[in-house]
Amino acid sequence: MMKFKQLVVSLILASAFAAAPALANTKIGFVNTERLLREAPLSIAAQKKLEREFAGRDQELQKLAKQARDLQAQLDKDGVTMSDSDRKSKERDLNNLNLELQRKGREFREDLNLRRNEELGQIQERARKAIQDIAKTEKFDLIVEQAVYVDPKNDITDRVMKALGGK
Repeated sequence: MMKFKQLVVSLILASAFAAAPALANTKIGFVNTERLLREAPLSIAAQKKLEREFAGRDQELQKLAKQARDLQAQLDKDGVTMSDSDRKSKERDLNNLNLELQRKGREFREDLNLRRNEELGQIQERARKAIQDIAKTEKFDLIVEQAVYVDPKNDITDRVMKALGGK
C-alpha cells in the first residue's frame, strides 16, 4: 500500500515538472472584479443613478422614522399625564407607524437590491466582454478573477476599466 502511494506521488510530481515548460510560456492575467465594480466610472455612475432613483423613497422613510420618534418622545414625556384612552390611542398609532415603517423599509431594501443587481449585472456583462476582448487582442491564455497572490504586472484591472470608459 505504501509503495502505491509513493508511486502516485512520484507520478504527480513528474507530471508537474513535465508541465512546467508549458506553463512558462502561458500568459496569465488577473482582474480584480471587486475593485472594478467599486471604482470603475461606469459603476460609480450606476450607484449615483440608484441614489437619485431611490432618494424620494429614502426621504419618505426618514420622515416616517421621525414621526415615530416624535410620537415616542411625546408618549415618554406626557404618557403618565394623558388619559388612559389618549395614551392607548397614541400607543396604537405608534405601533401602526412602526409596522408601516418596517414594511416600507423592507420593500425599499428589496427594490433597491433588485435594481442594484440589475445594474451590476449589466456592468459585469460589459466587463466580461472587455476582458475577453483584451484577452484576444493581447493573446492571454488565462485570465482569473480570484487569486491568493498576483504579481502586479499580471493585473489588468486598470486596462479593463479603461476599456469600459474611465481610468
